[in-house]
Amino acid sequence: MDIRDHVGFVTGGASGLGEATVRQLAAHGAKVVIADLQEEKGKGLAEELGENVRFVKTDVTDEASVHHAVHQAYEIGQGIHILVNCAGIGAAQKTVSKKGPHDLAVFQTVIQVNLVGTFNAIRLVAEQMAANSPNEQGEKGVIINTASVAAFEGQIGQAAYSASKGGIVGMTLPIARDLAQHGVRVMTIAPGLFDTPLFSALPDQARQALGAMVPFPSRLGDPSEYAKLVQSIIENPMLNGEVIRLDGAIRMQPK
Repeated sequence: MDIRDHVGFVTGGASGLGEATVRQLAAHGAKVVIADLQEEKGKGLAEELGENVRFVKTDVTDEASVHHAVHQAYEIGQGIHILVNCAGIGAAQKTVSKKGPHDLAVFQTVIQVNLVGTFNAIRLVAEQMAANSPNEQGEKGVIINTASVAAFEGQIGQAAYSASKGGIVGMTLPIARDLAQHGVRVMTIAPGLFDTPLFSALPDQARQALGAMVPFPSRLGDPSEYAKLVQSIIENPMLNGEVIRLDGAIRMQPK
């Protein structure tokens, strides 16, 4: 699918991997909706990138909120052709620690945002994609989700985060099969250690130590490298129903 003149919808698009994706799509001629809760960053990015990019304050866990953002997408272009799910949160708690058992509310919140929020955006945007006119190859839309290497090698304290990302991995193929009849492809990217706001608060020494864990290249990934993979997936019609690790060959240790 071509990017130019199509409409992209990016959850979590105000920062990190989502921001890089918004920039990549806009640079290649797409109209883009930034669906995020970070109002100041989202509006600033939209103003910087121009009239074809719009920020819509969006809670991915709320049906009405995503419906509203989808409606806004129709004001900048007819139909939504690209969905990239980058919205997500993290949490670190052991199943049992000196403080007692893992906080159930924390576990539920991470699942709600990362997994349920991703599915909420998929189902509502896919409904709109199904009504698009197909291109010459029969494509109507492309959906790209964000998992993590933690889905496969979750570290100590990552039960909630790994469960949420493992759920995204697990639903990739069945949703791709569900949407095949509508001409909509579904893919998932599982990033390794990337230089996102999650790591920006760490001291340089800690960041370098994390980067050194990556076999090659021995550094944190740049969000632009995630965005380049998003572009490749959109443009390659045979990529469907699969999870791609983007991790420099890292395999996470227990801690």
